[in-house]
Amino acid sequence: MEWWAYLILFFSSLAFLMMTGMPVAIAFLLVNMVGVYFMWGGTGGFNQLILSIDSSISTFVLVPVPMFILMGAIMFHAGIAQRMIAVLDQWLGFIAGRLAVLAIGAGAVLGTLTGVAMGSVAMLGSTLTPEMEKRGYAKSMSLGPILASGGLAILIPPSTLAIVLASLGGFSVAKILIGIIVPGIMLAVMCIGYIIIRCTLQPEIAPLYEVKAVPMREKLRDTLFYLVPPVSIVVIIIACIFTGVATPTEAAALGTFLTFILAILYRKLNGEVLVKGIGSATQLSIMILIILTGSAGFSQLLGFSGATAALTELATDWNVHPIVLVIVMQLIVVFLGMFIEQTSIVLITIPIFLPIIQALGLDPIWFGIIMMVNLEMATITPPFGLSLFVMKGIAPRNTTMGDIYRAALPFIVINLVLIGLMIAFPSITMWLPSLMP
Repeated sequence: MEWWAYLILFFSSLAFLMMTGMPVAIAFLLVNMVGVYFMWGGTGGFNQLILSIDSSISTFVLVPVPMFILMGAIMFHAGIAQRMIAVLDQWLGFIAGRLAVLAIGAGAVLGTLTGVAMGSVAMLGSTLTPEMEKRGYAKSMSLGPILASGGLAILIPPSTLAIVLASLGGFSVAKILIGIIVPGIMLAVMCIGYIIIRCTLQPEIAPLYEVKAVPMREKLRDTLFYLVPPVSIVVIIIACIFTGVATPTEAAALGTFLTFILAILYRKLNGEVLVKGIGSATQLSIMILIILTGSAGFSQLLGFSGATAALTELATDWNVHPIVLVIVMQLIVVFLGMFIEQTSIVLITIPIFLPIIQALGLDPIWFGIIMMVNLEMATITPPFGLSLFVMKGIAPRNTTMGDIYRAALPFIVINLVLIGLMIAFPSITMWLPSLMP
């Protein structure tokens, strides 16, 4: 059978299984098992599949994933994240689109703690959307910023998706974690700028309201006690990785330890917090690791069938500028983001894209960071972005999916502009990683 026939067979099988509602991990496992049986000599090939599964997750590189997830879970269930948002609210004062700006700022803060877009959207949507509706905010300005804020959870380090992407791509976890900082900050600033400009030009979509004045002494005290300590933990993690003092795994362990210490100092670490925090972190970590095991076997099948080598040769022989190929790859990711979630996109595309990027002589770190912004956008891309459905579940009853789609569109455009800037000016993504020892 020709390589292209294998490729069509693999992806059509995956698409069919996912459309039936089967979990991503199980879909990959079934395709792998059938492929191994027919391509690797029957049941004997299962031994090789088991070895590839074991080697894919028995690696020091993936240890930060459960560590960072546990860190965020403890901060969330201990109420540390909620208190940080309250402190940010005190500092905003009178500003156009105040609550929408708060959503972006809170999303950036939660991004340093959770790294999960849907969790951030669920939390901010359930707390800020009713308040926005009460204050007379238009749906486009109450739903859109919260959707955009969820994406920041993927971009602002520590990011579990960045670790998964680097692990599958075989490049530096430390450099991609540092490299997503500037795009993450740029995205937050661009979203806030859009909100303030639009709300200034159209004040009726976000009416101003009286804000209770908080004495400066109280704001400084709350900032010192409730904002500085958790932010300092994240700064320590990033500084350790950036300077090379610690590996991402060691930095994640240190951050998790400091998070437990902080919860103890706040007198919030009790049996209920431990059970909920460890339970939710374990569940999410196992899900990610199971998905990774399926990807390992899938990559080997693609390589064995000759599809990876053939596609790489086809791309390198195509007489166009390498940047054109990068743009085509990103458009493919945008299309996939309309229908499937970001982890699945990584598992499907990286085994094919990375060999092509390396054959073209392009920097895989640069490409991986652009992919991260694109994957972040996938969570709010109609019709099936997962954050859109999370928002539908918590939005006011009179909210339609059309309202949610329209609210997301301006922020999708902002993401596309950022991707364009990153492709045109690689220094945006590579400046910080280039400073690392």
